[in-house]
Amino acid sequence: MTFTKTRKPATLSVADDPRWARVVARDRTADGLFWYSVSTTGVYCRPACPSRLANPENVRLHDTLESARATGFRPCKRCNPDGPSLEAENAALVAKACRIIEESEEEPSLEELADAVGRSPTYFHRVFKAATGLTPKGYAAAHRAKKVRQGLASGSTVTKTIYDAGFNSGGRFYEKSTDMLGMTPSRYRTGGLNEEIKFAVGETSLGAILVASSKKGVAAILLGDDPDELVRNLQDRFPNADLIGADGDYESLVARVVGFVEAPRIGLDLPLDIRGTAFQQRVWHALQEIPVGETVSYVEIAERIGSPEAVRAVAGACAANNLAVAIPCHRVVRNDGSLSGYAWGVERKRMLLDRETSGKA
Repeated sequence: MTFTKTRKPATLSVADDPRWARVVARDRTADGLFWYSVSTTGVYCRPACPSRLANPENVRLHDTLESARATGFRPCKRCNPDGPSLEAENAALVAKACRIIEESEEEPSLEELADAVGRSPTYFHRVFKAATGLTPKGYAAAHRAKKVRQGLASGSTVTKTIYDAGFNSGGRFYEKSTDMLGMTPSRYRTGGLNEEIKFAVGETSLGAILVASSKKGVAAILLGDDPDELVRNLQDRFPNADLIGADGDYESLVARVVGFVEAPRIGLDLPLDIRGTAFQQRVWHALQEIPVGETVSYVEIAERIGSPEAVRAVAGACAANNLAVAIPCHRVVRNDGSLSGYAWGVERKRMLLDRETSGKA
């Protein structure tokens, strides 16, 4: 009788396992999907553990937390594999701080907020800004501005709105009211009636462009094919304002914007009148931090502002952007890199990105 010697199936080494690449990359999205233990240190960790990378020969990968615990090793003190991840902890403390800000009659100090969440002021400030795109003070100001807008829009008196929004004196409110609303409170209460908006229309290689400004700064940059349609669009966006065709001095500002459209690497440094909710402003702030020539996905923007589930809301904020190119929503693409909708046309979006990546002047 002839016996055939059978080979044992080759065992996949840890270094060849695709999960190990996620450990090397300290991939936070892998946390909770698997764990790993290290025989030389006697600990088990989550994939994103910031500790020094172990030799894969000493590592074992585990599909469940129970499997990692069964090794008899202790949980790593740096990544806390038995509890929530550092990212989840930070998200929770930021959410708690936001609730404190929103429920406080007066703006809490940085020290008070940090103490309430059990972190140092420096660490808390850094984590809060990374999660929301705003400093705690900036978030408080945005929330207060939202309460002011809601109060005035609902018909409340200016005095009642001032105190409901947490201002303990009218003087402090009026110091900030124009920056907050883009106009006086009484004018805002009447829907921006008689607010003056200067505007001028120019021409670019992408078509017509309209630039409009309030007293605070540039409030709209619109792109399109038909100049008259752009003016009607501006009227729809500022229905109660007095639109004033600008003079030669203002047209020089339009020329600067046109120059930026044609050669984006020259930069555009203009005072802006950015009007939006606290969430929209977080998104728009994140967009302004995307370098020329680079793109990010809607998912990435949602993660950067600390709201990973709000991808659709991020897309909505991009669509609501009044300031084409100044707030570069054209640099946001789908996960696969393909181009999605753009308020001023997908082809313009493509041309803007091509121009930025090629450095075309």
